[in-house]
Amino acid sequence: MRHLYTALLYLATPAILLRLLWSGRRNRAYWRRWPERFGYVPAPPAAGGIWLHAVSVGEVIAALPLIERLLARHPGRAVIVTTSTPTGSDRVRAALGDRVTHIYLPYDLPGAVHRFVDALRPGLGVIMETELWPNLVACCAARGIPVVLANARLSAGSAAGYRRVGRLTRGLLRNLAAIAAQAEDDARRLVELGADPARVEVTGSIKFDQEIDQQTVAAGRALRAALGARRPCWIAASTHEGEEAAVLDAHAAVRARLPEALLLLVPRHPERFDRVAALVAARGFAAARRSAGTVPAGVAVYLGDTMGELPLLYAAADVAFVGGSLVPTGGHNPLEPAALGLPLLAGPHLHNFQRIAGLLGAAGALATVSDAGGLGLQVAGYLADPARAAAAGTAGRGVVAQNRGALDRLEALLERVLERGPGG
Repeated sequence: MRHLYTALLYLATPAILLRLLWSGRRNRAYWRRWPERFGYVPAPPAAGGIWLHAVSVGEVIAALPLIERLLARHPGRAVIVTTSTPTGSDRVRAALGDRVTHIYLPYDLPGAVHRFVDALRPGLGVIMETELWPNLVACCAARGIPVVLANARLSAGSAAGYRRVGRLTRGLLRNLAAIAAQAEDDARRLVELGADPARVEVTGSIKFDQEIDQQTVAAGRALRAALGARRPCWIAASTHEGEEAAVLDAHAAVRARLPEALLLLVPRHPERFDRVAALVAARGFAAARRSAGTVPAGVAVYLGDTMGELPLLYAAADVAFVGGSLVPTGGHNPLEPAALGLPLLAGPHLHNFQRIAGLLGAAGALATVSDAGGLGLQVAGYLADPARAAAAGTAGRGVVAQNRGALDRLEALLERVLERGPGG
């Protein structure tokens, strides 16, 4: 089955490269460092390091506390972080600098993964969430390198997809040294697909253990003071194509009720910043851009067009809408604004965070909306009723506090695998 998968992947490689070229039209970083995507590692670190893969920005942010612990606990080992996207690479470099080595994960072609693994020769591999690559995992297993699937989640829909290639999935899962599942349902689905039950452990979601440092909170409050401390302020974070128009419609409705209301608008992808700025201008809103470095008085929209500052911008707001949810993207992490005590809003498409959204919704911390009208109504309601907003925010903080501890459990699991040595 893996041979057939590999043959199909070779056939798809020209299309994959064309997609890279196409993506580079919007973000030139996609045109750089192509050798890494075929397993050529520039200046490999010493063998025996810890390799962690986080596909893009969201996974990198979730993994940062774990990476910090690995750096502190294993100062003699190199830590290598791979991503698949330039935005993920940028986040790694901004947060960790030269304390780690960043490389793009190679395509799952046998030659590429063999070059990659032989160059790094890590003592442990950690793959975040559901980035499962059969040839890469098999190559590590053949060389006695234990690989752990960490913070693993698997929806019923994804499980059905993996079931269609059952033999390939079983072989892949059996090559893993351990699986740290977010919840019992995730663990059950992975075992049903062929994972060894003795190697599957429910550790919880490390996203609950993310901390927003007080320096970032203070910077957010300073920004809010510059924007107008007395103004009602809401944030639409990690928005995607098609969502900004709805958000601006909602903001117009909010301002009809609260004329001083301010929107912090933060698109998910940097290549869209200019287009979103043009949309804001076309809608007639007075706007300012974060990248300009100045905060003109009286703007209606403040565009967060920088990378790595979303926690700071959350800290400047009173209410948070988490994007990727009004369009069928699957949503983004609502725990950062929840940890800051903000009432939360999201659209109906939350399958990437189904369990987390369910916990927050059941606690009264998150409300779902289906369109611009519902979003505007909910935002205006929270901004006009600070006591109601505070109650929802307190509920969200409670959910975060009650579910902490996954990071400790995951770290302990990784240490056990490392102690077992080659083969895990």
